[in-house]
Amino acid sequence: MSFSFLRLPPQLLRGARLLKGIFKRKLMTRVFLVAEKPSIAKAVAGHLSGGKVTVRNTGQKYIKNYDFTFRFPASLGGECHATMSSVVGHTVGHDFEPGLRKWGSCRPEVLFDSMTVKFVDEDKKPIARNIEAEARRSTHLYIWTDCDREGEYIGTEIRDLALKVNSRLIIKRARFNNIERAHVIEAAMHPVNIDELQASAVAARIELDLRIGAAFTRFQTLSLQNIPGLEKKVLSYGSCQFPTLGFVVDRYWRVVKFMPEKFWSLRLVLEKDGKQVDFSWREGSLFDKGVVIILYERCLLGARKVRVEAVKRKVTRKSKPLPLTTVELQKQGSRYLGLSSQVVMTVAEKLYTSGFISYPRTETDIFDPAIDLRTLIQKQTTHPTWGLYASSLLNNDKYRPPRKGTHNDKAHPPIHPVVMADSTALNSNERKVYEFVCRRFLACCSEDALGESTTIDISWGAWPPAERFSAGGLLVKERNYLDVYIYEGWSTHEVPEFREGEEIEPKETGIREGQTCRPGFLTEPELIGLMDLNGIGTDATMAEHIAKIVEREYDEEQGGGGRGRGRGAGRGGRGGGGGRGGGAAAARSGAGGGIQEFVPSTLGIALVTGYDQMSFPPEVPPLTKPFLRKEMEVKMKAICEGRLRKEDVVRESLDMYRGVFAVASREVGKLMESCNRFIVEGDGQGE
Repeated sequence: MSFSFLRLPPQLLRGARLLKGIFKRKLMTRVFLVAEKPSIAKAVAGHLSGGKVTVRNTGQKYIKNYDFTFRFPASLGGECHATMSSVVGHTVGHDFEPGLRKWGSCRPEVLFDSMTVKFVDEDKKPIARNIEAEARRSTHLYIWTDCDREGEYIGTEIRDLALKVNSRLIIKRARFNNIERAHVIEAAMHPVNIDELQASAVAARIELDLRIGAAFTRFQTLSLQNIPGLEKKVLSYGSCQFPTLGFVVDRYWRVVKFMPEKFWSLRLVLEKDGKQVDFSWREGSLFDKGVVIILYERCLLGARKVRVEAVKRKVTRKSKPLPLTTVELQKQGSRYLGLSSQVVMTVAEKLYTSGFISYPRTETDIFDPAIDLRTLIQKQTTHPTWGLYASSLLNNDKYRPPRKGTHNDKAHPPIHPVVMADSTALNSNERKVYEFVCRRFLACCSEDALGESTTIDISWGAWPPAERFSAGGLLVKERNYLDVYIYEGWSTHEVPEFREGEEIEPKETGIREGQTCRPGFLTEPELIGLMDLNGIGTDATMAEHIAKIVEREYDEEQGGGGRGRGRGAGRGGRGGGGGRGGGAAAARSGAGGGIQEFVPSTLGIALVTGYDQMSFPPEVPPLTKPFLRKEMEVKMKAICEGRLRKEDVVRESLDMYRGVFAVASREVGKLMESCNRFIVEGDGQGE
């Protein structure tokens, strides 16, 4: 039956429409979206709202609530009212019960088993209140924290706070690796569940770091408080920081104890077509001068001329770099950009939150075939510095698929530029890091450099076997990726034309004397490489661990090439601390000339030497070596893969550290003796 013939008065018609809109808004799904950082919340809200957004203040001055409407997928209710907000890293803290927080309340080893509590710090309570207030009036909670282990755990913190006030909430999370508009909208339309396994791994790590760090920090601080210079110092321990310090001290002793040793080799120079060529002896060098003299005299008596045995020419190539991972970014940033690894990561994080590059914490060195790399290259074609090179990749058929590495964390692609950034929008350090990321990406999409190598093998001497020498040349024919990747070199070095069977009288001969060179102190790229190889920390935390040993004054930085060492006892920081990614050492500004070297402080040497002198049995690895932490990291990965349970990993790891603690407690006299020796007596030359 139709009632279209009814005519309502205009006033009633307007009222009916108003009521209809009110009821529609009341019935519309309400989604609460929470990011890990305010900058991400602002960017995501801007993309999803199309710019039509209402901004509200919260109780935390850096956090805003952004209200808008968006048509989500059906699983989130279709067209919805949405509020986008954020946290600032971790909101929930962990500690022991109040009765155990004073250092004199219990023996340090009791902390391995004591009860722990979760709490919201006073400065984070406005954030928690905002989450609770918005959760009460929402039907869905949509987590937008960073897509890594830590982000997954922060997502569970937000979820648990929200569920306390609204147990009916439907929980989803977004998977994204950059904040470019199309990518954000794509992520919003494909919600997934929180990865509980990754969150469990972080929960295990937090508990272990708290228990182990507190127990050993109290142990060594209280044990050494009567050493002159350490009376009021907190000597913090971290299960990643101490193995990192161990690497630095090990290299220090190699430098200090180095004794140069002389060696000798045969020298042979030929002249051809007006060019002199210095040939290398196949034996390299020998440490026995008498043997080298005998071999030289045999060559002189055996024949006046040398014979060209072979001339080998072949096409050679210099391989383009692999796609960029976090570890590689830190190592190369320290090596080529004059920045510390921590500064590199801080800057990369800023570039990511500004929408210029992809997520900078990734182990992946393989691009997924589904990623449209040509479109990413196209966005760089207008850049004033490398734009022409980017254009040549697309227009001159020079594009080549990137090499495939062996690592894939299945969470994020390799680090790459997302949009072209105007250099005027970036500060000095940001320009350096952004340029490196762009040049590395373009190099990955280029051809290998091509050349032709020449190797000349010659023999000298009549008695068999004759001594063999060789020299080589290189003709670079196509630079390709090297035209954009300015951080690597490959230059032409031509040699004269030699013919097989040709005999030539030497221009110069003799015996060359040299001596072994003292190794340098550990550089930051070397230290990161050792940490990566030995499983100390993750790609996202290595820079923080390095910063911690500097901040705690167990270690000092100096410009490349220095050979001095600081003598101060140092001051241990308290560890622990604020939001995710915090705790940067102020001293590590990172802007300096050359590659930074790490030199242990007197305190760092004393602590490592004291622990190393303890008699740990084979089944109990020492604290300063990487084995304990490496085993822990392997187990964390097993939690993520569902092969181990969090509870089992915590129990097994604590059992290992209890064994170490028992030995350290029994032999604490060696630690005290080491500190007296290095700090009080000032001995820095022997172990």
